[in-house]
Amino acid sequence: MKNQNPPVHIILHNPKIPQNTGNIGRMCSIIGARLHLIHPLGFIITDSKLKRSGMDYWHELDIAHHRDWDAFKASPLAPNLGRVWLLTTKAERSLWDADFEFGDGLVFGAEDCGCPQYVHDDIGQRRIKIPQFAPNLRSLNLSTAAGIAAYEAMRQITRGGRSKL
Repeated sequence: MKNQNPPVHIILHNPKIPQNTGNIGRMCSIIGARLHLIHPLGFIITDSKLKRSGMDYWHELDIAHHRDWDAFKASPLAPNLGRVWLLTTKAERSLWDADFEFGDGLVFGAEDCGCPQYVHDDIGQRRIKIPQFAPNLRSLNLSTAAGIAAYEAMRQITRGGRSKL
């Protein structure tokens, strides 16, 4: 653990593609976010594709591994569940309607199936989606979606002189 109080937590629930996780880890290093990986993962953490996409930023990454969703919720490294947002194509609310605060968490599901229903149930009303301008297409790539949401959260956290960074 590198940062006792990260501005944002990026939470990947059962990610399957190492390159996505590597890209997200690189972004987390740059913005000072903590990356939470909720197991099982669809790859081995030493996967060369993960390291290649994370490049030399991986050693700077604040990362926490959790055996499953319940272990994440119980972890002292996790954000308060009341301030965790689930990014999902099934949401009615837009990312642009969310009011992010310092220390919030952003949850992203597996690339092929999203998050299981129990995660949706735990998060409740804090389900949001990234607006899509081509409604007939399925969704954005996981690392692209994480980047969009993380930078919107950081923009809100640091705007108007209210920065706690």
